Amino acid sequence: MTAVLTNGTGQAPALDVTGTPGITMARLVRVELRKLVDTRASRWLLAAIVAITLLIIVVVFLTGSRSDRTFLNFMAATGAPQGFLLPVLGILLVTSEWGQRTALVTFTLMPVRGRVLAAKVVAALVAGLAAMVLAMAIAALATLGGGAGDAWAGVGVDDIGKFGLLEASGVLQGLAFGLLFLSSAAAIVTFFVLPTAFTIVASLWGTLHKAAPWVDLSTSQQPLFDSGHMSGHEWLHLASGTAIWVLLPFVLGLVRVLRAEVK
Repeated sequence: MTAVLTNGTGQAPALDVTGTPGITMARLVRVELRKLVDTRASRWLLAAIVAITLLIIVVVFLTGSRSDRTFLNFMAATGAPQGFLLPVLGILLVTSEWGQRTALVTFTLMPVRGRVLAAKVVAALVAGLAAMVLAMAIAALATLGGGAGDAWAGVGVDDIGKFGLLEASGVLQGLAFGLLFLSSAAAIVTFFVLPTAFTIVASLWGTLHKAAPWVDLSTSQQPLFDSGHMSGHEWLHLASGTAIWVLLPFVLGLVRVLRAEVK
């Protein structure tokens, strides 16, 4: 026998949720940031970013001469390991949900998938900003202890901005590949193999080599590693390479996630 609670009119009472506040974007971003440390792989990756950044700074400090212990040199040294690891963090931010099948819970609690993906983008950029601040702090401490006479020479807002662009494009490219493949293994392998293979082919094929600044992201990003102002053509090259290797896979991945059946 089943008992049914009524409201005195013979009808089951309706649940009024009109006064319940909606899920804010800030809350979604906090959830996505928490997901960065929820899995063992993400925790190890974050620890590796910190440890390798410290290790690189120590190696440059011990092996370089006193005159080489400048802030810009230390910052340049941290660019390689962070450029290698931050995209993987962006990949895992997406693929860990599909690999562990928590996407079903995520999209049930927040059916508007676009808002979830927007929160992931913001969380990825926050992670990239945190990595940049970490690198700058460690580089500044090493510079203070390095004893170089002109340790801070040439440091400007544009140099910090270019380093920030590298960090942001790296983590967003990883996020884009994660959206496109929805598999950690496939996304990571493709992310590292495809651009590298394209760069090698471009260096060997004369016609493609001439177009490399426009179609090869590593070539178009090279001026970001150099001090000084970038020319208009270099900014156009960077915009073209970013559109091909970051924006295009992101749009394709976005379409796939918005249409994908969650199981």
